[in-house]
Amino acid sequence: MTRCTLLLAATLAAALLLSPSAVSAVQPRTTLPAMEQQVMCVVCRTPLAVANGPQADAERQQIRELIAQGMSQQQIKDALVAQYGTRVLALPPSGGFDLAVYVVPAAFVVFGLAVLAVALPRWRRRARAHAAAPGAMAPVLSDEDMRRLDEDLARHD
Repeated sequence: MTRCTLLLAATLAAALLLSPSAVSAVQPRTTLPAMEQQVMCVVCRTPLAVANGPQADAERQQIRELIAQGMSQQQIKDALVAQYGTRVLALPPSGGFDLAVYVVPAAFVVFGLAVLAVALPRWRRRARAHAAAPGAMAPVLSDEDMRRLDEDLARHD
């Protein structure tokens, strides 16, 4: 073989060894801390990152084993959902009835802003109209009240 052919064969062999599938097979696709933020302890209903107890430890061990098998985050989540149901996920799926978790709070915020946008100008107009009304001044003191006020003020001079 010629030198050029040997160089081409060596380059091809290096490319095959460093292909994404070969690199990903050596390194795990995710980490335990990354997965702990995305799943819950199914017993205490807290994120796995802060959960303590036998069930949380069992879930962590299962995640470690799935990571060692080279599974991606989504594959690990799918395996956990298959075993524990969707309650294991920190965030519910964004479809079907679970979509309400995302839509209802946003609808309340929009509704609240709409109520304020309608009510605030009305309140301000009402306050201005009340302040501009002739009877809106402070109530006038009676002659007796004025006399007592003058006496009190004179005592403090």
